[in-house]
Amino acid sequence: MLTWLQRDTLEFPPLEKALREPNGLLAGGGDLSADRLIQAYRHGCFPWYQQGQPILWWSPDPRTVLFPDELHVSRSLRKLLRQQRYRVTFDEDFPAVIRACAEPRAYADGTWITGSMQAAYIELHARGYAHSVEVWDKDELVGGLYGLAMGQLFFGESMFSRADNASKAGFATLVEHLKQWGFVMIDCQMPTQHLQSLGARSISRNTFAHYLKKHLDLTNSADWLPRRV
Repeated sequence: MLTWLQRDTLEFPPLEKALREPNGLLAGGGDLSADRLIQAYRHGCFPWYQQGQPILWWSPDPRTVLFPDELHVSRSLRKLLRQQRYRVTFDEDFPAVIRACAEPRAYADGTWITGSMQAAYIELHARGYAHSVEVWDKDELVGGLYGLAMGQLFFGESMFSRADNASKAGFATLVEHLKQWGFVMIDCQMPTQHLQSLGARSISRNTFAHYLKKHLDLTNSADWLPRRV
């Protein structure tokens, strides 16, 4: 039976109570307050729902992750990075990145990054939890991604691309910096061919929970001030 959250508590049910079908559905309801979202990621779940649905919280098993040392950079992507065709920045325009991620996709109906979802993550950005990667072709934003950094873990949320390999260039650049800063794992949530081509793989939900327990409260050396790389 699905657990419905109350607005007056931030508590989530144990991860093992997530449904098998649909895979990982843990709870419904609640709200998108910054405090609840922070608690959700610390607990091992994330919000995902379509426009018109109630808020739904997920913790799939298995979980798709990428370990920085396992990043796969193809020959063509390596060549693109060496050519410095794109300019990559961090936290230069978070609202523009999340708006771009919310734009309709040819392969999907509607968007799960609703207006209220955008506002919630912009608040997390203001609090220093959510961060963006921007990929520029001259002064045009052609790709990017956003997610949350907590302890030694980065929780990826969404990415977009308006030019060939733009999002891959941004992701590869981010992973290299996360590796230097002492991050040990990037949560990719659900498998996609795009992420798997970059080295993402599946681990069990129990293993994922172990990484949360071990690394959420450890420090990293990240400096998320706006930068150009």
